Amino acid sequence: MPAVDLGLTERRCVVTGASRGIGLATAERLCAEGAHVLLVARGEGDLRSAAKRCDSAPAGSADWMAIDVTQPEAAAEVVACAREQLGGLDVLVNNAGTSAARSLGELTDAEWQAQWELHVMAPMRLMREACEGMAEREWGRVVNVCSSAGKRPSLTNVAYSVTKAAQLSLSRAFADAYAARGVLVNAVAPGAVATELWMQEGGLADQGARARGIAREQVLDDQRAKIPLGRFAEPAEIAAVIVFLCSEQASTVAGAAWSADGGTVPVIL
Repeated sequence: MPAVDLGLTERRCVVTGASRGIGLATAERLCAEGAHVLLVARGEGDLRSAAKRCDSAPAGSADWMAIDVTQPEAAAEVVACAREQLGGLDVLVNNAGTSAARSLGELTDAEWQAQWELHVMAPMRLMREACEGMAEREWGRVVNVCSSAGKRPSLTNVAYSVTKAAQLSLSRAFADAYAARGVLVNAVAPGAVATELWMQEGGLADQGARARGIAREQVLDDQRAKIPLGRFAEPAEIAAVIVFLCSEQASTVAGAAWSADGGTVPVIL
């Protein structure tokens, strides 16, 4: 049986939050498929290293742009950079996001607003800036990296859950607006993933351990116990789902919210 051609050769892609974790894994896979990718994140040093890793792919290419996507003018600057560096924009992956272990009582207004700006306003502005150009060419893909917490609220950080639920709704709204014009907008909802967010020193595992007065490994074991698959996902596994939704092969998928959570959220939607 011949290999599946995802039809991403020469496609021009933007991935936000691309310097590490799911974003970097997605950028690497897109480059491996022959795409030209603009990696977007805040840290210039990490972006340089990430772009170098992506550029090692024999087919595609990688460039980078250091910018805070929560700034109101960032979306226009990112899309303009894609047009200048890549010659246009065919695929947008809104992956930038973060969380912290914060109880409902601890969350401040500023933290609520920061989560809103990162998970709702930033992807909304990027889609608003990018989708019309895609629609004029009658081809485009947008994937918003949401979270299982958007489908089932988590008390680990309610602001994260609420804004991820809003991001799911935002994805559906843009899908409805643009599907008939050839731009397919979808969401992916990962569960716990073995990225720096969880695993690095000071990450969610350490934060949970301090909050509960238990060992870090117990926090990780408790999280694994919530996942029917019995383990954390790897970034590359989530990237595989994202890249499929970016591809020609996903030509009838629009307005979906694909769970990639190892079965954590017990729904069939």
